[in-house]
Amino acid sequence: MLDVTVIEDAEAAAVSLDPIRARLLAELAAGPASAAMLAGKVGLPRQKVNYHLKALERHGLVELAGERRKGNVTERLMRATAASYVISPLALAAVQPDPDRFRDQLSARWLLAVGARLVRDVGALITGAAKARKRLATYALDGEVTFASAADRAAFIEELTQGVGALIRKYHDGNAEGGRDHRIVVAVHPTLKPEAIAKPEVTAKPEAIAKPEGTVTTEVRVEAGAAATPEAALAVDSTPPGQD
Repeated sequence: MLDVTVIEDAEAAAVSLDPIRARLLAELAAGPASAAMLAGKVGLPRQKVNYHLKALERHGLVELAGERRKGNVTERLMRATAASYVISPLALAAVQPDPDRFRDQLSARWLLAVGARLVRDVGALITGAAKARKRLATYALDGEVTFASAADRAAFIEELTQGVGALIRKYHDGNAEGGRDHRIVVAVHPTLKPEAIAKPEVTAKPEAIAKPEGTVTTEVRVEAGAAATPEAALAVDSTPPGQD
């Protein structure tokens, strides 16, 4: 079972978003189970559970883990194909975000578009690498920093921009024969409190998320991965905290 996988197909995304099927996926991520075993956990008849399992299996979200005899019946034990799932913007290809449509480094919405592109591209790269049975060269750095003031945060952004820019200028060789294009994404945004993430149905007010006055906690993400196409240009997206 994979740790995480990306759903790129619109129909598979729709199947996964059904509340009952999402519950079944969560149960099967914990370990293999039969329709009869799941029926009691989700409060549905076994036949109904079987119906939902077949829909999930048809879209590759669950798979057969084994079979066992129980009396005169052979039970199919199913398991989730991944511990968690991410829906790619490709599932909504006609309306997927396009960060090239506008570029505003102070826009949280532009940061969101860049993040969506990251999910789309890395998901497609993982799919291609799996089919080719090759490893995918990527790197990610994820951490948190607490700024004493907005001025410190601005100074950090300035140094970060200059530092990453200097590295790009040092190593980028657009004329290299057989060169390997990579995309660099640098993102900075305020950190959400755990309770704000755990309850997405509740819209937290900004003041409920922010740290006490005078202290600003910012999450910094630096990620690099192979470009989706050989023609993709090396780029850096340095985004200060959004102002949308």
